[in-house]
Amino acid sequence: MIKQRTIKSQITTTGIGLHKGEKVTLTLRPAAENTGIVFRRVDLSPIAEFPSSPELVGDTQMCTCLINADGQRLSTTEHLMAALASLAIDNLIVEVDAAEIPIMDGSSLPFIYLLQQAEIIEQDALRRYIKITKPVRVEIDDKWAELRPYDGFKIDFEIEFNHPIISQSKQRVSLDITAESFLKQISRARTFGFMRDIEYLRNNNLALGGNMDNAIVLDEFRVLNPDGLRYEDEFVKHKILDAVGDLYMGSKPLLAEFVAFKSGHDLNNKVLVELMKNQDCWEYVTFGDKKPEAIGDIVPQFA
Repeated sequence: MIKQRTIKSQITTTGIGLHKGEKVTLTLRPAAENTGIVFRRVDLSPIAEFPSSPELVGDTQMCTCLINADGQRLSTTEHLMAALASLAIDNLIVEVDAAEIPIMDGSSLPFIYLLQQAEIIEQDALRRYIKITKPVRVEIDDKWAELRPYDGFKIDFEIEFNHPIISQSKQRVSLDITAESFLKQISRARTFGFMRDIEYLRNNNLALGGNMDNAIVLDEFRVLNPDGLRYEDEFVKHKILDAVGDLYMGSKPLLAEFVAFKSGHDLNNKVLVELMKNQDCWEYVTFGDKKPEAIGDIVPQFA
């Protein structure tokens, strides 16, 4: 059987918001079966709630931002959502006292460690998967993203940046996403940005908390971080990390292959919204008797 999961006990950490540069306290709390992932801004009165939903994604400039019916915003959800997806956590309350999730080191790994410390537990209800039955594709100019039927969860992602360091690295990766493969090959990939964009971003109140402790920074020719890259192909792998988080925004795992060219938060979300609108292209499935070998849901244990 594949059952839903939450955490055993609440856990709290602090960090800096990437875009506003403010200190953020993050608390993760257990949630009942079939709750999904629910975000709360406890700095607002009354507390603002943001159920994870592709329809609530209202801004995708530099991050995935949820906007609720009252116009309240919560930014930078994608790296935490990727960690939750990789660890097969279905139900969780996420509380923050600011307008964004802390950036940590720019990857998903700190969130994975945090969730492991809280101890992941199984619940009684069966896990519900969204099984793709027909392809769904979205195109914008030369960029595109497509969900295809697949027995498991696979991402085939290609980027294209006109920068000497990125163009010399591997820009296309195809990978079956499991707890193990995500942990070893994707989870440490950091967000990245270019020095030439910093002034524009900060003039628009973005990336105020960005630095070399939480992002890869490039000038016109090289990586400026003293320690260099964590993976040779860290750029495309971070885009895969983002996609894993963005595609989990419905709090349901996909049985699909996600194939994308030059996609980002906007296209990742648009293809998920398009999928939800076309109900003849997917169905809910559960696994109550036997776990298929293709479904990599084993939670990794940390020494």
